[in-house]
Formats: sequence, C-alpha cells, structure tokens
Amino acid sequence: MVFMIICGIFVSQLFLGQAFTIMLVYVWSRRNPLLRMNFFGVLNFQAPYLPWVILLLSILVGNNAVVDFLGIACGHFYYFLQDVFPRQPNGFKILETPLLLKWLFDPPPRAAIVVDETQNPGGFNWADNAMEQLDPANGGGN
Repeated sequence: MVFMIICGIFVSQLFLGQAFTIMLVYVWSRRNPLLRMNFFGVLNFQAPYLPWVILLLSILVGNNAVVDFLGIACGHFYYFLQDVFPRQPNGFKILETPLLLKWLFDPPPRAAIVVDETQNPGGFNWADNAMEQLDPANGGGN
C-alpha cells in the first residue's frame, strides 16, 4: 500500500481506488493460475491474464491506463515479496504483520478443553451395552 501511494505521487494520481482494485485482482489471479476465465462471453483465458484483459478494456474504453498499470506493478511487487521470494533458496518472508496490529486484532487464545477419557461419546458405553444385549447369559439375544 505504501509502495502504491509513493508511485501514485509520481504519476500524479490522487485517488488510488482503481489501482488498488487492480492490484487485488493481480494477486488473486497469480494465486489461482489454473482457473479459466470467460470475459463477456467472448474471451476465454487463464486467470493470470485477467489484469491484462482489464487493462486492455480500460484502454479501449478510453480510461487512463497508467492507473491500471500502477495496480498491476504494485500487485506484482507484493506477489513477489509475499509468495515468490520466501520460497526461493535462502529466501525469507519480508512482509510481516506488525505486532501492534496482531495484538489489537487477533482473537485471544482459547483455553484448552479438557476431555474426560473415561466417558464415551454421549455418556454411554455403547459397546458394553451392545455386548450385554447379545449375551444369552444376561437374557439377551434370541
């Protein structure tokens, strides 16, 4: 997000909502590469091409392509740092959630549930009752 704001200053963009949306589309499409997409019933393509199809549509409609390209560039930057680089040899996770945000928004840890192992599900000894019913000495069975 900070990278997008800095880039937005250089390209004189005040509102980065569309660029942020394209960034999310880019990251989603890279994380789901095998999905087939259908665009207006005309184009069939794999999901990683979706941001580029949206960029092409923006150019055809006459919108500013710089905003879409900014979103694609920031999405690529985030995807590389979050998903690609940590999986490389000697790679590590660069982007970490700040501890303050984890402390504020993570739910508190739940207490461990103690289960009495002497009790069977439902509180009944199903197997013992079945054996007693089948035992002819106890009057069970036919």
